[in-house]
Amino acid sequence: MLLYNLQFFAADGPGGEKTEPATEKKLSDARKEGQVAKSKEVGNALALLSMFLLLRIWVGSLGSSLMGLFSDFYSRIPQAIVNWNGYLPQRDMLLLFRRLLLSVLTILAPVLAVTFLVAIVSDVIQIKWEVTGKPLKPKFSRLSPINGFKRIFSVNALVELVKAILKIGLLLYISYSYLKDKVPYIFWLYDISLLQAVQLTGQLVIDLGIRIAIVYIFIAAADYIYQKVKFSRDMRMTKQEVKDEYKQQEGDPQVKSKIRQRMQEASRRRMMQSLPQADVVITNPTHYAVAIQYDASVADAPIVLAKGEDYMARRIKEKAREYDIEIVENKPLARMLYANVDIGQAVPPELYQAVAEVLAFVYHVKGKV
Repeated sequence: MLLYNLQFFAADGPGGEKTEPATEKKLSDARKEGQVAKSKEVGNALALLSMFLLLRIWVGSLGSSLMGLFSDFYSRIPQAIVNWNGYLPQRDMLLLFRRLLLSVLTILAPVLAVTFLVAIVSDVIQIKWEVTGKPLKPKFSRLSPINGFKRIFSVNALVELVKAILKIGLLLYISYSYLKDKVPYIFWLYDISLLQAVQLTGQLVIDLGIRIAIVYIFIAAADYIYQKVKFSRDMRMTKQEVKDEYKQQEGDPQVKSKIRQRMQEASRRRMMQSLPQADVVITNPTHYAVAIQYDASVADAPIVLAKGEDYMARRIKEKAREYDIEIVENKPLARMLYANVDIGQAVPPELYQAVAEVLAFVYHVKGKV
């Protein structure tokens, strides 16, 4: 005899194959963990396109600003080394380069700011805004060499590699097809001024960048669809997982049944404890029993203290006999009271007349009238 576990033959481990769509709770938990259907390519494509479009509009002013900056920079170099006595004045040169870097960043700040803003907006559009710090927490499972090899040689890693190769190949083809007809412009750079050369080079780079960005948007759209489909597939659950989650949210049906049973038992005990205060028990006579109390100092209308069906009806009648409470048979009234009036509620106005006749009869028998 060979012992074996049938779960080893399951497609996705214990619980069977993951065929059920993810529940709202699982998606919410995954969102808190930072697991979302997001394509990085969307942000890259939109940021790239916005940057080159802004540069195209602003290229003239940008070129003039950079040319003026470098002219000013080179004019300051002799002043920085005027006191050179066989050694390089590093402090002055470092200060000069820091000023140059700060000036370049100031000129490029609008382009960088717009690019950064577009990247943020693209993420918000894809996954909405919800800040979570859980993805920043260290996970020791990532330090495992076995898990690392699994990630490297996984299907997802292979797909990412194919995507990268296709992107590089497509972008190289676009660059080649655009620049092959612009080779004569490169030789013009030797015969034109520096400002014209910068403007020509910038125009070529910006036109090529816009073309690459437009194609990149289509790549990003395809990648976004792929990420959505992949995330939906990864979030699938087994039927057992769905059942377990339902139990966690709604509670175990057996536990809930026991709670309801205990609540009903407590309600019956309270009902039977208040039964001695009743004036009359109206019966069906065998199926229903309803105990009525009328106290003008407590309420303006008679109140149902207890009611029951079959077994509980017999218990109520037994207690009524024990406490010498009058039992009156009235089939229609007993059914109406049992079906329409809850314990502790007053008798509705449409039943006043019928209940009053019963109470009058009981008071007459008891000699209270």
